[in-house]
Amino acid sequence: QVQLVESGGGLVQAGGSLRLSCAASGRTFSSYVMAWFRQAPGKEREFVAAVSRSGGSTYYADSVKGRFTISRDNAKNTVSLQMNSLKPEDTAVYYCAARNGVIVTTEAYFGSWGQGTQVTVSS
Repeated sequence: QVQLVESGGGLVQAGGSLRLSCAASGRTFSSYVMAWFRQAPGKEREFVAAVSRSGGSTYYADSVKGRFTISRDNAKNTVSLQMNSLKPEDTAVYYCAARNGVIVTTEAYFGSWGQGTQVTVSS
């Protein structure tokens, strides 16, 4: 298990940008696939983006493709989500998640989760 702590959420106007960060504990960070999920009020948690252990491969939900960028720094044990051109429908609690193994987009396969950070996009 790895401990995850998100930061960087906040309130932003539509069209603006935010950068979320997730700090991980432990010395095996590079062995984990990392991902971001989000949960809007009244909705189920959904996949946003994932990055491979080396950072060489990334995957995105169609709803954020071209606007969000996931990246990781294995030397600093961090994963980030750069969010541009934000829309009101991006409003949600964003969660960082980690798993051992290959990249998947199903939350049930991620064993470690952060506490979440709120992102609110005003129109």
